[in-house]
Amino acid sequence: MHSTKARLLDAGLAMLLEHGYNDLGIQSLLVATGTPKGSFYHHFEDKEDFALQVIDRYMQGVHAGLDACLGDAGRPPLDRIRRFFEMTAQHYRREGYMGCLLGGLGQELSGVSDVFRRKVAACFSRIAARMAVCLEEARKRGDIPPDSDPPRLASLLVDCWEGAALRSRLRRNPAPLTAMLDFYFRSAVARPGGPAPNGSARTSASGATRVRRAAKSGRAPTTGS
Repeated sequence: MHSTKARLLDAGLAMLLEHGYNDLGIQSLLVATGTPKGSFYHHFEDKEDFALQVIDRYMQGVHAGLDACLGDAGRPPLDRIRRFFEMTAQHYRREGYMGCLLGGLGQELSGVSDVFRRKVAACFSRIAARMAVCLEEARKRGDIPPDSDPPRLASLLVDCWEGAALRSRLRRNPAPLTAMLDFYFRSAVARPGGPAPNGSARTSASGATRVRRAAKSGRAPTTGS
């Protein structure tokens, strides 16, 4: 990739996280990177094309993290999944808890742009698909109940994470991320009465069953019995 294009994409990623799409000014981007306007339009058709390529750049980092964590055969599959999200949380901290680019753009643009809605939805689907492979491995190992539905559990995990990422951005701290991971791995994928990953607290049969039923039905879990 040309160094000018890479510089624009990296700067654009930070600016989109902080300001969103509508408040991203191309002139501000050019000033921040010391790039002539002609160079920008040499690499990108327009602002929309630029933002879509920023998403692609962002997803390169996401997939690199997934490769590093989910491909670690020395760890049990559930630990690999949790490690990915814990590493992502560390990345959020370094950025000042600005949250997930996909979630931010999805909330801002999905109601007004089918292009961005489809793009963001496809990115989430690819992440969930990779999680589902690891959850299927966990199911075959007996780490989660044999009647588990890995694709639905993976989708639930991504959905819950995105909600927690938004709460983390609002609060500017990692507490919602940690609480969400603890809940998911103690309830959604743990065997009833068995230990959660990393030696966490044991899971109640009713709680685990309730969350797995929610995953199968596509509804959010309730907190009642």
